[in-house]
Amino acid sequence: MITSKDNEIIKHITKLVSSAKYRRESGCFAAEGVRLCADGAASGAVVEAFLYTAKAAEKYSADFEAVYRSAEKTYELSEALFKKISDTTAPQGFMCIFKTLDKQQISYKIDKKGNYTALEKIQDPSNMGTILRTAEALGTDGILLSRDCCDIYSPKVVRGSMGAIFRVPVMIVDNFTEYIAKLTESGFFTYASTPHEAENIGNIDFSGGSVILIGNEGNGLREETIRACRKRVKIPMNGRAESLNAAAAAAILLYCQNC
Repeated sequence: MITSKDNEIIKHITKLVSSAKYRRESGCFAAEGVRLCADGAASGAVVEAFLYTAKAAEKYSADFEAVYRSAEKTYELSEALFKKISDTTAPQGFMCIFKTLDKQQISYKIDKKGNYTALEKIQDPSNMGTILRTAEALGTDGILLSRDCCDIYSPKVVRGSMGAIFRVPVMIVDNFTEYIAKLTESGFFTYASTPHEAENIGNIDFSGGSVILIGNEGNGLREETIRACRKRVKIPMNGRAESLNAAAAAAILLYCQNC
């Protein structure tokens, strides 16, 4: 049982929660909560460590047994210490350290008949988590991310994804605009979402496979990225708002694409 905040595993997990650089260097990330820990273990993600409280182990006994069996190492924490390392307002007493998932460039797996989402410079972790969750719910085949998007292993992204981070295929692209241009040249139907002059998203037939691009919260897609796409599409709006929140726009676009 760990009771000291100076314990090495506590220092390690504190850095994982707070630092994207440390997550990249260590090759692992933290996930907190009963559902996230259970989802990660069930998905086959490597559980390097499982931290829990005695109260949580008793309250969530079935999930506890499943995660406990999957973990390479396990640590019981006092209630007070768990609250100190928790990133939530109402800790459930479950936290796992997962090995970073295989999110390398996997272009050879992309199917031209599939429907994909491409995100350029999405910065808000809450938006990213919600988009991941929406993508899974609507059956998106995978997500492409520009390298300058926020860290997908941020606690807010992981929590907001509601476990989708473990299941939705994600590919991080170094030269995003160039990669989109190559997809377009190879025959992919690439669609740049923009609030400006563009075709109504409701008029597009996505049955043959597609990639929908969604841009930065404040600036949208880069102009060069828009030019790399086959078409421009927009969400028609009747109100005075000029644009939608990135996660809200993604939900509408992905619904049109996949349903």
